[in-house]
Amino acid sequence: MLTNHRLIGPVIGALALVLASPFVRAQEVHPESLEQGFVIVVDDVPRMATKDRPMFLASNFGGWDPAKPEFELTPRSDGRWQIVFGKPDRTGTLQFKFTLGSWDYVETDPDGADIDNRTLPKIDPSTLKAGEKPVFEFRVPKFRSPADVANERQSTQYRDLDVTGTVRRLQVTGGAGDASGSMRDLHVWLPPSYDDHSERAYPVLYMFDGQNLFEEGATQWGDWHADETATRLIEEGSIRELIIVGVPHAGANRAQEYLPYDVGRGIEPHGDAFARWFMGEVVPRVERAFRVSTRPEDTAIGGSSYGSVISLHIATRYPEKFGGVLLESYPPVDLQASEPGEYFDAISAWPEKVHLGVGDQEFGALPDNAERNAGYVRWNQSLRDRMSRGGVRGARLNFVVSPGARHNEQAWAERLPAALRFLFPPK
Repeated sequence: MLTNHRLIGPVIGALALVLASPFVRAQEVHPESLEQGFVIVVDDVPRMATKDRPMFLASNFGGWDPAKPEFELTPRSDGRWQIVFGKPDRTGTLQFKFTLGSWDYVETDPDGADIDNRTLPKIDPSTLKAGEKPVFEFRVPKFRSPADVANERQSTQYRDLDVTGTVRRLQVTGGAGDASGSMRDLHVWLPPSYDDHSERAYPVLYMFDGQNLFEEGATQWGDWHADETATRLIEEGSIRELIIVGVPHAGANRAQEYLPYDVGRGIEPHGDAFARWFMGEVVPRVERAFRVSTRPEDTAIGGSSYGSVISLHIATRYPEKFGGVLLESYPPVDLQASEPGEYFDAISAWPEKVHLGVGDQEFGALPDNAERNAGYVRWNQSLRDRMSRGGVRGARLNFVVSPGARHNEQAWAERLPAALRFLFPPK
């Protein structure tokens, strides 16, 4: 576990300013792997951090919580802030940004624009004394202010889409793989009472393949009718009012972004990088621009086919963030459906609620497809059983096999009401 020793004043011993080098030598290692840990020192240039509003390190190691107590920095006598870490209890690269306890007060560039997630440069351990913690120094030129957030919220209203209710668009940059430099608009559906309750926070459902959620005829495949369905269920009192965020896919790069593992078809998987981008860019932008609840019991993620693959990947990697996951037609029919293997063995935490939906005619109703259809259902039953052994059973699991349903938006739209009732029942 990351530990904050809350040292006030200069770090005892030599402080080594670690600079990133474009030439990584063989002996260089990631600081996260050092047994002695490391120190991060931050110069708050605008001097916005105070005792009453201290600085925090929001990171992938802390579920991107902008005010996690274990990641609070402490003031130094030289006016800067610092945090001292022991060796993390998880592997991988630490990605982070500095905040003042809220995403409304996240660091930006000097012009107020969002910045990429920070990382630590590699270091040569031979330059350190025995047990010495390397020190990494950063400068924050500006923190976002409430006025900036208000302007950002206003900008989300620039165009309404042809849907039932209100959908606003929020532009985000980045992605993964060949789409890492792209720009795309999130489609954010708001519940009927959203504009009438300025202080109320709403549950949220993040959905992938966002182009297919709301607009009739927006794609050649049809849509989920998520706007009509959510409106009807809310009016009936069958579900809580919620916000639905459609995250559009990257077109030709869709499979690259959504696959976290190699499927042996020449597709380079970038699902891990996509998950980091989603957690570091999409979720914080939505939470800044809209009044969404950040409690895991109010937060779910979902998709179909490739979208269900990345949904499960993110939900099980960030279980502290997502209390529910909606999985439709897992996995894509163009992948070989076999018994869940090593990837699923590595899952140590499942969401509190899982909706798993599948049709018994995913490949179509032709007689030649009978065995493939049966094998696809068996695969999902095996996944259900694996989840059950992991504790996802009874009221935590909604497993649906739809007679005659194929691998398309029509089938997913028909199962959506049951999924929403399961994930967001009235309180």
